[in-house]
Amino acid sequence: MIDWDDVRYFLAVARGGSVRAAAERLAVNHATVLRRIAQLEARLGVQIFEKRPSGYRMTEAGEEVLEFADQMEASSHLLETRIFGRDQSARGLLRVTLPPFLATHLLMPDFADFARLHPDIEMEVLSTGEVVNLTNRDADVAIRVVVDSKTLPLNLHGLKGPELSGGIYMSRDRLEAWRAGAQDALRWIVINNHGIPDWARQSEIQTTKVPFRTPDAEAQIAAAQQGIGMTKLPCFVGDAAPLLVRVPGTDLHMHGTLWLLTQGETRKTKRVRLFTEFISRRLAAYAPLLAGLSISRN
Repeated sequence: MIDWDDVRYFLAVARGGSVRAAAERLAVNHATVLRRIAQLEARLGVQIFEKRPSGYRMTEAGEEVLEFADQMEASSHLLETRIFGRDQSARGLLRVTLPPFLATHLLMPDFADFARLHPDIEMEVLSTGEVVNLTNRDADVAIRVVVDSKTLPLNLHGLKGPELSGGIYMSRDRLEAWRAGAQDALRWIVINNHGIPDWARQSEIQTTKVPFRTPDAEAQIAAAQQGIGMTKLPCFVGDAAPLLVRVPGTDLHMHGTLWLLTQGETRKTKRVRLFTEFISRRLAAYAPLLAGLSISRN
């Protein structure tokens, strides 16, 4: 009989293209991956991978195995979600994924309130900019910023939340210096390899053509607070920062709409329903703040 765990390792190598990638994805060492692949090959009696300088390449037999392995994975996920969907206890693990700025600058106090209300629910918050796969049960609930609702996967249940606006911010001290006649140039602060948008040069205060790049949102905020330049932030982040102020002559820009997403069967569980109902009410209360119409949460 084929061990499903061996098949999982096979899929990880097939999709990652290397033992290293598979080991990182599965949080195990290289030897474990190699051992599992060897076990599967011994069970099937065929070689399913060829090792090449560029990585691992599936053999013809491996291609056939992949087709059935995908079907096994889909059936496994379907079984898990259907059984999970029948769980009506207000206890157990609840995994929520959302962008880091929403977790750290808005919703963590609400997560704390929910945890106090339901002490038997074990919360795991996956704060990441990556799109986490709900169908594979990598998370139970996703809070995402969606630009176009047409891009939402059809197999997910979506609960539409408030619209999210962004503004252009700079340090309060730097603005006062500019109003006092300071001539030194400001930079446009961007995350990683993003470029300078055309509309960034349309404000009363001009930026240079040389950007200042940061690795993440927290460094982006710190750079703006230090007076390096101006940057685009969600209004609920920029308006709440006492050292920052909106740049004169700039308009608000739509970031997108917040959506609460769950997988069809998963959303039937009691702890998922309790959480989505709770957090949707909190998001609705934050609508003015998220739209940039309020400068505080009070």
